Amino acid sequence: LICTSSMELGIDIGDVDHVIQYSSPRTVSRLIQRVGRAGHRIGLTSSGTIIATCADDVAEACVIARRAAAGELEKISIHDRPADVLANQIVGLEMDFWEIPLERAREIISRAYPFRELSGEEMAGVIAQMEESRLVRLGDETVLQRTKKARQYYFENLSMIPDEKRFNVYDMVGRRSVGTLDEAFVISFAEPGATFVTKGEIWEISEIGEDEIKVVPIHRSGEIPSWTGEEIPVPFAVAQEVGEIRREIAGILEGEDEEEGEKEREKDGGGQGERDRAIAWLQERYPVNGDAGRELVDLISKQAEKGHPIPDQSRIVVESGGEGAVINACLGHKTNDTLGRIISSLLSARFGSSVEISVDPYRIELALPKPLLAEEIARTLEELDPSYVEPILEMTLKNTTLLRWKMVHVARKFGAFSRDIDYQRVSMAKLLAVFEGTPMYREALREIYHDRLDIERTKWALEKIKDGSIKVVTGSLSPIGSSGRGGGRDVTSPEHADAAVIDLLKSRIMADRVLLFCVNCKKWKSLRPVERVAEQPECPLCSSRMIAALKPWEEEEIAVVKKPEKKKTAEDRKRTKRVFRNANLVLSYGKTAAIALASRGLGPETAARVVGKRQKDEMEFYRDILKAEREYARTKRFWG
Repeated sequence: LICTSSMELGIDIGDVDHVIQYSSPRTVSRLIQRVGRAGHRIGLTSSGTIIATCADDVAEACVIARRAAAGELEKISIHDRPADVLANQIVGLEMDFWEIPLERAREIISRAYPFRELSGEEMAGVIAQMEESRLVRLGDETVLQRTKKARQYYFENLSMIPDEKRFNVYDMVGRRSVGTLDEAFVISFAEPGATFVTKGEIWEISEIGEDEIKVVPIHRSGEIPSWTGEEIPVPFAVAQEVGEIRREIAGILEGEDEEEGEKEREKDGGGQGERDRAIAWLQERYPVNGDAGRELVDLISKQAEKGHPIPDQSRIVVESGGEGAVINACLGHKTNDTLGRIISSLLSARFGSSVEISVDPYRIELALPKPLLAEEIARTLEELDPSYVEPILEMTLKNTTLLRWKMVHVARKFGAFSRDIDYQRVSMAKLLAVFEGTPMYREALREIYHDRLDIERTKWALEKIKDGSIKVVTGSLSPIGSSGRGGGRDVTSPEHADAAVIDLLKSRIMADRVLLFCVNCKKWKSLRPVERVAEQPECPLCSSRMIAALKPWEEEEIAVVKKPEKKKTAEDRKRTKRVFRNANLVLSYGKTAAIALASRGLGPETAARVVGKRQKDEMEFYRDILKAEREYARTKRFWG
């Protein structure tokens, strides 16, 4: 039987003898639950094997298997006073009693462990929010009374599990259904004019209905509508023990455990004798076979051979190279996610453009808009005050789809949104602004902090960095830093663009190169910096002003335009039309259009919207370009 994780719960197949877990199960409790499907009879013992996929997987699986055998399960973290559950249960009490004294309702609810410390003030705030949605009426300010809307709400929200809607995608040209889109994608991205990829074709959204999105096929860049489920987070304690394993193996490879007088220590990351001893040490302490152990030891050996520092439980290694950087930190998913968001927020404010992060339990990968020294990132880490963690996080989350998506679910449980909300008529950014500071907003943040992030561990790590217990060192990209298996990606954008950011953007665009091509004679082309583009470009051969401003990598479009019309395919004609639209834009707006077309992620359609605004000054023009670039960076998370 080959199955997904859905088989781990509530399934009793008595004839399963052995469970094979492909890749690390991430947590001890999940390993026990999954292996527990085998030997499911009185007197039998459950057995299983983990097949690791990489060195990180080997170390992680070793730790989890050891902890499972020792009965060291993760501590269960219960949601404390969840406001959306409170709202749901208040309506439930109304349904039972029709009307109930406020204090009596609080007494009943506070008998449940998660609400043991529920205060009257906190409950009053939730009730005030519910009154706005007409889910409750407060008679004489002391009695909760049932409303007409309460019954419908309650039966639509019997479960607190989010009910995700799916939208049918309908091709208006072919008059057929071409697939579906998840609600999360629609909330985060979909709007008329937006493009995406599905079924191997690119589509433009024309209309968003209650259950259907109408599209037309086009031929230009788009975003792939992939929405992956949240990764199972590897706990802090597991990641720390992986760091301990790395340190022990590194010590053996360096010969630190050898008795004085034995053979001279090898300096190339450990000779075969040291590697064999490292594997033997690993097998003594963990239930791992030789091949898997060798995979882990070889990676650490390669790291040492190249002279790179080895990241472990008390050493963070910051590496940089090109337009990327890696922070190697054995702190687990949640702590790395928290730390990564904070660092990316600080760096995005510095650069004035988006910084993409990818997180796993042992590293934070940063995609930077321009190269940055590892020492500068390390200094940012070392100087970060632990007390700033929460304020920076809240500010950062405002600019992410994560908070918007969570806000929709919480608002539904408060009765503020119906399941069939029309996203075409609702601005999620404005919605957040309206609800900011309300119990719904605070609950959305609380759930993200609880489920996805670890504020306390992050503060602890920063304090350890400050007192020297955790060392921060730097280096170039290393085998361990480059071996990440990848994790959830997100993009952080700066909240506001000031004059310095606009100047930086302008300087970058002016230094970028643009390929000018005359679509009239089709004989002249010129690659030059945007700064050297004339106010009204003109062909030196035919004096035409029909000049397309292409990006350097779009030279293939020139070959397509030059093809004889009879030899052009339908796709060639569409690509030619797009180049002519580009040229028409330059003809109408001159260098201004060339600047917009040279910006990152802006094609003729987006550039036309930007230059067509006729901004009152240059600052406003570049601010609109920056906004378009940020939107491009934000939607890149949906690409495959």
